[in-house]
Amino acid sequence: MTIKLKLLRTQAGMTLEGLAQAADLTRSYVSKVERGLANPSVGVALKLANALKLPVDELFGQPSVASAVTITRAAASKAKQPDESSPRLVAGTAPGQRIVAFVLQPGREKGSRHLMSHHEGEELIYVLSGEVKLELDDTTEHLVAGDCVHFNASVPHRLICTSKLPAEVLLVIAGHSPTA
Repeated sequence: MTIKLKLLRTQAGMTLEGLAQAADLTRSYVSKVERGLANPSVGVALKLANALKLPVDELFGQPSVASAVTITRAAASKAKQPDESSPRLVAGTAPGQRIVAFVLQPGREKGSRHLMSHHEGEELIYVLSGEVKLELDDTTEHLVAGDCVHFNASVPHRLICTSKLPAEVLLVIAGHSPTA
C-alpha cells in the first residue's frame, strides 16, 4: 500500500498535508503509511479512501475487471501484503462493489494505541481463530473462534486480540460509499 497511496495522492493533486486534513489524520502518520513505516488499520484505510474519493480496494491493489463474479485468489491476496499484521483484502476488488472483506490480525491492547473506528455502512466480524475483545461504544463483547457479530458501523468500535497467539478475523464492510 505504501507506493500506491503516494501515487493515488499525487494523482488526486493532494499534498501530504491536504490528505492528512481531509482524512482527519496527522501529516506525520500519513507520511509513515506512504513510506511503509506504519500499517493502516481498516478504519484508517477507509478514511484515506474517503479523502481521496476512491474505493478502498484502490489502496490495497489493482481492481479486477468488473463482472458478475469476482474471484480473489489466495496466492494473489497474500503476495500483496508486506507482513502478516497487515489487513489482507479478500473481496471487494472490483470497481463499484459495495462489500469489502479483509482478513486481519487485531493488535493487542498493551503497547499500541487502538483508536475507536466508525464509518458508514454495516460491519460483520467472524472470528477465524483466537480470541478478541470487541468494544462497541459503551459495550464490550468477548468473541472466540466461530463467533460472529453484525452491527451498524457508525457505532464507535475497536477490536483487540486477547488470546496468547495472534487472533485472525474476517471483517466484512457493506454499504460503504467512498465518496460520502
